[in-house]
This record gives sequence, structure tokens and C-alpha cells, in this order.
Amino acid sequence: MSEVKKNILEWIVFAVSLVLVMGVIGYLSYDAATLGNRPPDIQVLLGVSESRTQGFAIPVTVRNTGEETAEGVRVEVELKLDGADAETGELEFPFVPRGGQREGFVAFKHDPNTGRLETRVLGYE
Repeated sequence: MSEVKKNILEWIVFAVSLVLVMGVIGYLSYDAATLGNRPPDIQVLLGVSESRTQGFAIPVTVRNTGEETAEGVRVEVELKLDGADAETGELEFPFVPRGGQREGFVAFKHDPNTGRLETRVLGYE
């Protein structure tokens, strides 16, 4: 049987692949070793309201500055108007990863610029 020789291109592809795989393994090992156990810390940020055909929509950004993933994050946004009943909108995100964020919208009938908005995190796992 004759021995099959590899050409230079095959050796280059092998070397690049080896460097990439070792780099990923090194990064994942470092990330796992330095991972803390601080619980999720959820922050809610509101954007500028936008007029829609059915009312008004407000962009909502939920950030997790903790070191663990939060699952089933429920957020409430309340619009308090002078002389009228408050409107409430709710969002639920399946998960917000550690150091990550998710975005969504909450809809209201009345213009949010005429009232006061309050946010709170209802809960997460």
C-alpha cells in the first residue's frame, strides 16, 4: 500500500481548524471558571412612545445585569393619568440571559406623554 501525502492546503485548513477549536475550548473553560453566582438583576428601560392606529406603543428594554439567566420574566408598565383610571400593560419574556437584554412593546389607549409611567418587575424564575 502506498502512503497518501497531504498537500499544503490540507495542512493549512487543519492548522486553522485546530486553532479555532482550541480557542473556543479555552474561552468556554475560562468563562465557566470565572462565572459568578450573583442572582439575576433585572432593569426595565422605557423608550419614546410611538403613535399607532390602535393607540400608542412604548418600547420596553429589559436588561439582566446579574450573573445568572432569568426565566419567565414578567414586567408591568403602568400609565397614571390625572383624573382617569390607570392603564396597565404587561410583558413576559421567556428568558433574559446573564448580561443580556430583550426588547418588546407595551400598548396604551391614551398618550403616555400626558401621564406618568411606572415600571416594575412582577417576577422571574
